[in-house]
Amino acid sequence: MEGTPAARNFKHACSVFLKDLEALPEEAFCRKFGPATRTVADIVFEVNMVNDHAGGVMKDGKVPFDWPENAGWIHATPEFCAKEVIVDAFQKSTQPLIDAAMSYSEENMQAKVMDDSGETTREAKCRFMTLHLWYHSGQLNFIQTLLGDTEWHWK
Repeated sequence: MEGTPAARNFKHACSVFLKDLEALPEEAFCRKFGPATRTVADIVFEVNMVNDHAGGVMKDGKVPFDWPENAGWIHATPEFCAKEVIVDAFQKSTQPLIDAAMSYSEENMQAKVMDDSGETTREAKCRFMTLHLWYHSGQLNFIQTLLGDTEWHWK
C-alpha cells in the first residue's frame, strides 16, 4: 500500500475537504452568517496558511515563515472570494504536500524536524494538518446545513 498511515489519512482529509468545498454554492464562499462568523473564504485561507506553514516543516524541515503575531482569527484577502479561486488555491496548497507525504517511508516520517515549538517529526506535522482539515471540514458541513444542504458529499 502506498504511503504511511499518516500520509494516507492526510490525503483522505484533503479529498473530503475538497468535496465539501465543491458542494458549496458560489454565494456561500464570502457570506457571513453573523457578526462574528468567518466565511468559507476565511476558513480556506487559514487552512492554506496552516498547510503552507506545517507542510513546509514536514517537507523541508524548516519553518517557511513566521506565523502572524497576535493575528487572532485569520481572514481572507478581498480578492480571495470566488469559489473557483478558493478551490484552486486549496488544491495548489495541498497537492505538493500530499505528494511529499505519500513519498515518505515510515523512517522518513519519523525524521526529526524543527518547528516553532522545537523538535517534532514529519509524521506529527502531517497528523496536525489532517486534524486541522477535519476540524474545518466540520465547519464547512455546518455551513452546508445553514444553507439547507443535508447531503453527504464525501462519496
